Amino acid sequence: MDIHKVYKAFIYTWLSSIAAILQFKIPSCALMKVTFKYLVGIDGPSGYGSKTTAEQVTQNCSFSLSSQLTAIITGATFGIGAETARVLAKRGVRIVIPARDLKKAAMVKEAIQKESPRAHIILLEIDLCSFSSIQRFWAHFLSLGLPLHILINNAGKFSQKMEFSEDKFELTFATNYLGHFLLTEMLLNKMVETADQTGIEGRIVNVTSVVHNWVKRDHFNFCQMLKPNILHAKELSRQLKARNANVAMNAVHPSIVKTGITRDHKGFITDSLYFMAAKLLKSTSQGSASTCYVAMNPQTRGVSGKYFADCDECHCSALAND
Repeated sequence: MDIHKVYKAFIYTWLSSIAAILQFKIPSCALMKVTFKYLVGIDGPSGYGSKTTAEQVTQNCSFSLSSQLTAIITGATFGIGAETARVLAKRGVRIVIPARDLKKAAMVKEAIQKESPRAHIILLEIDLCSFSSIQRFWAHFLSLGLPLHILINNAGKFSQKMEFSEDKFELTFATNYLGHFLLTEMLLNKMVETADQTGIEGRIVNVTSVVHNWVKRDHFNFCQMLKPNILHAKELSRQLKARNANVAMNAVHPSIVKTGITRDHKGFITDSLYFMAAKLLKSTSQGSASTCYVAMNPQTRGVSGKYFADCDECHCSALAND
């Protein structure tokens, strides 16, 4: 067991959780209130908090739908992406799951339909680090003749070594940002068209991270950006408003979610570290709440170009607003 790797993973998770709670730069008096609010799960202005689940924020959404919505959710083969797909399908949304591993996607589909037998789940192949694969997915989706109301850019990866995509971009940047940027650009006209035809506001959600606050202006380097998804949300929101499109775009921080950070290293020490860190971590249902809230809840209608955490609009870094 490489205890150093486990320790680093624990520290990173712990610091990220603290960052999510503190949102940095908070006066000491407010610090205790914010920390207490997060740990206890006290509701914010939206009426929801850190303990709120995806099912809770969408509880009344299905009753207000005049027609079936269609949502594309990337990264829906596990974690908060799979939970987001499950909950939206439960609310009657048609789900399109783009996946590199169609076997994993089929397992998610089976699990969702076991709970919601009438759920309509479509599986399409995609590799987000490949521009040609994204273009094939786009063409395949358009050929289905479906509307598109919701796009959730949830997929992400973190490559610990220097790897490059087939298009010669660093793999993490290619997958997390460039792939989603291209996918969004190619689907945008379909979303605007759907919104015009149905009168239902289209919603795009970028799943991002509070870690963007760690980037300092004097260290800012475009070539090293790994999480510029807030900038993307804000700029595209500006463009959509300029063309009077009935489509909103926002970014959400899901917080740090309970995942298998020690699944490859079982033992007393690693289990103990995970137990301590897990006290600040969310379940997948809690982690997907903000995504589902921004994508479905009537309270976010007309809200665009914002950054959300724990289902509430939050301040993001100066660079993310630039």
